[in-house]
Amino acid sequence: MTRARPAAGGGRILGIAPERLGRWLDGVAERHGSFADVGLDGAAVRIACTDTTTVVLRAPFAWTPQPPLLGTFAAAARQPHRAAVLLVRRGRWAVGVFDGPGLVVSKVDARQVQGRTAAGGWSQQRFARRRGHQTDAVVAHAVETAVRVLLPHAGSVDALFTGGDRGLVDDVLADPRLAPLTALRREPALDVGEPTKAVLLETPAQFRAVQVHITEPGEARA
Repeated sequence: MTRARPAAGGGRILGIAPERLGRWLDGVAERHGSFADVGLDGAAVRIACTDTTTVVLRAPFAWTPQPPLLGTFAAAARQPHRAAVLLVRRGRWAVGVFDGPGLVVSKVDARQVQGRTAAGGWSQQRFARRRGHQTDAVVAHAVETAVRVLLPHAGSVDALFTGGDRGLVDDVLADPRLAPLTALRREPALDVGEPTKAVLLETPAQFRAVQVHITEPGEARA
């Protein structure tokens, strides 16, 4: 389960691993009563409990609604999908291709970017230029890594998930060679720290998760 965060309009949003969705919904029914109504809300499934709690489920990948809705949704969410991941922060980047939760190929690398300085005047300007050049070099190297590792899989992945410094990620994906991957980019961005191998390996817990918006009685705002 991913960390819950407040949702616009009330309630909270969290992510549930597809394999745990059934048990989690059982817990909702125990706490809030049986499901009085289950229906579609666009591509999402909306559940209304007897105590007026509402639960909206969004699948991490496209699915085809069929009766019974909850059963079809849960089965679709568990299906393995191939996904690409690009993480970039100042000085470090990581890329990977996953089949479901399993890592197929990856590359993690780093390049030094000078830290901030309290110096002023011309020294500060020289520092800013040097730091800017170093950042440009990080982007350039991250682009080449993505081209070498991710681009060969562009035709087989269902989505590209990104995380880290959004501006740097955008700069990397601005390279025309990565257009096939950029077209597959999904939101929201992954919530990650420094792009290490360990962090990369944890990303399936986010991009495979079913997004849940649960609003309990009294939580909705007018």
